[in-house]
Amino acid sequence: MDPSLGSLLVGEVLPRILGIALAIAGGVAFANVLVAFGAIRYIAALSKPLTRPANLPDEVGSAILTTAASTTAGYGMLAEYRDSGLLDDRATLVAVTINTFFGFVQHIFTFYAPVLIPILGLRVGLLYVGARAGVSLAITVTGVLAGAVLLSDRNVDPDAVVESDPTARPDGGDAETAAEKIRGAVRSALEKTWEILPRLAVVYTLVVVATTYYDIQSMTGGAADPLQSLTGLPAAAVPVIVVYAFDTTSGALTLAPLIEDGVFTARTAVATMLVGGIVSFTVSTFKRSIPFQFGIWGAEFGAKVVVVNTTLKILWIAVALVLLLAV
Repeated sequence: MDPSLGSLLVGEVLPRILGIALAIAGGVAFANVLVAFGAIRYIAALSKPLTRPANLPDEVGSAILTTAASTTAGYGMLAEYRDSGLLDDRATLVAVTINTFFGFVQHIFTFYAPVLIPILGLRVGLLYVGARAGVSLAITVTGVLAGAVLLSDRNVDPDAVVESDPTARPDGGDAETAAEKIRGAVRSALEKTWEILPRLAVVYTLVVVATTYYDIQSMTGGAADPLQSLTGLPAAAVPVIVVYAFDTTSGALTLAPLIEDGVFTARTAVATMLVGGIVSFTVSTFKRSIPFQFGIWGAEFGAKVVVVNTTLKILWIAVALVLLLAV
C-alpha cells in the first residue's frame, strides 16, 4: 500500500530537503569564512595542480577540496562563485567536472569501504572500487584538459569576490573584526540557501511523488537486455543489472552468492556492475541528479550540468567496461 501524500512529504521529502539545505548553508558559509580570513590562498594551494592547468582561479580549489567532505557543500561554494561573477558558465562547468573525483572520494569512506566491499568480498570489491575510482579520475582529468583548451581570462573575474562583498578581502585584512567576518559569512550563506530552497523543495516533491506512485522500474528495466547481449556476460547478469540499476546495495547482495557459486568471475562481476551503472542513469538522473542540480543552479544551467555529468560518466564507464572485458 502506497503511503499517504502527507506521510511521504514529512517522512521523506522534508528530511532530504533539510539535509541538503544545511549542507549548502555550511558550504557557502565555509567559503565566505575562507575568503574573509585570507585562508583561501593556503587551502587553494593544495589544488593548484588542477586549477592552474585548467585556467581556474585559486578560489575554486577550496570548493574542489570541500567536495571530498560534502558534494553538496562543494557545489554550494561553486554556485556562490558563479553568482558573484568569479566564474562564468563555461568555467563553472569545467570546475564541476574537475570536482568528480573528489565527490567519489567521500563515498569510499561512507559506502564502498563499510558496505559494498564486505558484501562483494575483498577481491571483487577492490576491483570494482578501483574501476569506479578510475572512471572518476578520468572525468576529472577531462575537466582539467577542457579548462586548458577552452578557458581564458575572459571566463573568470578574480575581483568578483571582493566586488560582491567589499568587506570580504581575499588578503585577510583587518577591515572587519573576526566576529563581523563570521556574521557576514553566515548571513550570506543563509541568503544563498533561502534563494535555492524553494525550487529545491518543489522539484524534490514532484520527483518523490512520481517515483512513489508510479512504477518507474517497469518502464526502464528492459534496457538491460540489449546491454547484456552486447557484452556477452552470463545470462544471470540480466536480473543483477536490473536490481543494481535501481539499488546498488541490493544489486551487490544479488551478485555476491553468484560469485561464490562460480557463475561470475571477478572480472565479469565488476563488468556486470558497470553495466548496471550505465542503466541506472535512466533512473538516478531523474531521481537525484535533476532535482539536485536544478535546485543548486536553476533549470537552465542545471540542465547543462546534468548533460555534461551524465555524458562523461556514461562515456568513461563504457571505456572502463571495454578495457575490462578485453583483458
